[in-house]
Amino acid sequence: QVQLVESGGGLVQPGGSLRLSCAASGSMFSIDFMGWYRQAPGKQRELVAVISKIGRRNYSNSVKGRFTISRDNAKNTVYLQMNSLRPEDTAVYYCNARRWTDQYDYWGQGTPVSVSS
Repeated sequence: QVQLVESGGGLVQPGGSLRLSCAASGSMFSIDFMGWYRQAPGKQRELVAVISKIGRRNYSNSVKGRFTISRDNAKNTVYLQMNSLRPEDTAVYYCNARRWTDQYDYWGQGTPVSVSS
């Protein structure tokens, strides 16, 4: 089992920045990719960014150049630095950890991000 706890969400004005953190615990030896997904009201959950244990990154086109994902394996923590935020970035952001053996997904409880003036 893997437990994920997110922090760092909140309300920010357009053009502002936020940094999300996700602390993982448990059977981390089984985890390769970790990352962030988001779900806006009335929409499906979508990938934001993921990073492998060795640092291979993948971003959605909508956040490329604005968001940066990073990972501290010693602390079992993944971060999402979000810059130049837009109202369309408003969503609940979920931390994800994927088990490499069978692609099983673990999820955090979610942290809300609201971008509004």
